[in-house]
Amino acid sequence: MERAEKAELVSSLQAALGGAGSIVVAQNSGLSVAAFTDLRVQVKKAGGQVKVAKNRLAKLALKATDVADISDLFKGPTVIAYAEDPVVAPKIAAAFADKNQKFVVLGGAMGATALDAAGVKTLATMPSLDELRAKLAGLLVQPAAQIARIVKEPGAGIARVLSAHAEKSEAA
Repeated sequence: MERAEKAELVSSLQAALGGAGSIVVAQNSGLSVAAFTDLRVQVKKAGGQVKVAKNRLAKLALKATDVADISDLFKGPTVIAYAEDPVVAPKIAAAFADKNQKFVVLGGAMGATALDAAGVKTLATMPSLDELRAKLAGLLVQPAAQIARIVKEPGAGIARVLSAHAEKSEAA
């Protein structure tokens, strides 16, 4: 790889990591190509990316970002998973690590906060931004539905009474 290619790789990695909501660094020694492709597909479907970069280049890219200093995690064969949604990359990486023993989560970062492996697993258990929005929307809609039910109930009661009187009159 020439110097210009390395500089381009560092700048693209720097831009990607700078805009990421969370970053997960994992060790992938001995992981099959099929399993690694499966990981890439899962992360891509969720809106993230998986990159394999030389450790030295990844450390250079991290230096120029606001992301926490996690350069000590880059030892041996490492993979970087990141996404804009802070929960996506940790959730998929933790689930993938549970299924594949050769994929070990080393740690990561969420903004300026460095995370160890336990921190990544904790972040993975949190609901995603879309799930939180859905819960909030449900909480906002629920009182309105109850109010509508209460408001229409007296009219429905009157209609039932009138219907019962009409049926009673027809029967007589």
